[in-house]
Amino acid sequence: MDLKNLQKHVRTLVTLEETNAPVISCYLNLEEGVSSYRNILDERIGLLRKSLRGDTRRYFVEAQNSVEKFIATELFPDAKGTAIFSRAGDHPFFLPLQFRVPLPNWFVVNSTPNIYHLVELKDTYYRFVVMISTKERAHILEVNLGSVTKQIWKERPELIKRIGREWTKEHYQHHRKEREKQLIKDKIQILDKLMSAGGYAHLMIAGDPQMTSRVRNALPQHLAAKLIDIVVASGRNRISDVVAAALKSFVEQEERESQTVVDRLQHMVNTHGLAEIGTDPTLDALKYKQADVLVLAKSYNPGPGWSCPECEAVGSNRAIHEVCPECGSKKVRSLDIKEEMVRMAELSSCHTEVVEHSDFLMQFGGVGCLLRYRMSG
Repeated sequence: MDLKNLQKHVRTLVTLEETNAPVISCYLNLEEGVSSYRNILDERIGLLRKSLRGDTRRYFVEAQNSVEKFIATELFPDAKGTAIFSRAGDHPFFLPLQFRVPLPNWFVVNSTPNIYHLVELKDTYYRFVVMISTKERAHILEVNLGSVTKQIWKERPELIKRIGREWTKEHYQHHRKEREKQLIKDKIQILDKLMSAGGYAHLMIAGDPQMTSRVRNALPQHLAAKLIDIVVASGRNRISDVVAAALKSFVEQEERESQTVVDRLQHMVNTHGLAEIGTDPTLDALKYKQADVLVLAKSYNPGPGWSCPECEAVGSNRAIHEVCPECGSKKVRSLDIKEEMVRMAELSSCHTEVVEHSDFLMQFGGVGCLLRYRMSG
């Protein structure tokens, strides 16, 4: 699973038309095996079987049978997380997704799929390039959603001949100082072309300190600007271990970047710039497609809101709205505001930034957004 495919799946989920059958959204953390999620899953299934009635209950049982079959027979041995979406009825739907990074245990039933955890996943685990450079080997890898999706330099036939001629074990063990400089220069030239062609915005270097220091010092300014961190590794380390260390550092860097977005949001709020803060203003900005970046605290929990299927109005404070305040319809129903926000953001190509914690955001309930433009009046 790579980021591009995940985005396609998210788009499929947010545009899935509602029917009279409910959608199961099942997220599982597979890191510790069946015992880590089975009790939680059984508890949620038992509760929902009791709470649902009539056709809705029958559809739920059918959809859950598909989920159970997949869990029993189709999980990858190296998967650390899975998200399964299942619906029965006249318009059945089934979409299982597996990842090499963990997901929370989360099981809900609603008229639409729950996508928040997928949106958080693609915000946290973006794609980046790792250049491993030790005396024994050199690799350039693409890491996408937590797993190696490409050994980039191997995919380019015009480079294989050169790599075979110049990047041999013998050269790494016996090269002269000037030859080593040339090899580093050649690798960086290859790296530069690959990153430019692939549109990569983030780079990490891994290897022994002597080699990584030389590579770092030789990077041109435009590549140095994309460098996130340097990971210590030796020729004895497995590539999977090097990638795991790089991934940990990348997640930490992503959180720092999220805090930078919060700082920008705060500045915009303080200067009456293009920003909104708080649940209702943010909902309005998303409704009118003004929002450019939705900024959420991970702990944001606004409680239930409301929606009107007749005029598509949405709002918070479900308890005070039994009829739609915009069209007068009595078909008002409850909705998960947090889920609705990320759904609306995806539909309008608004980026969602999830922040581990922010005192500023939490002063206003935990949410805000940067705007593309401000409505007149």
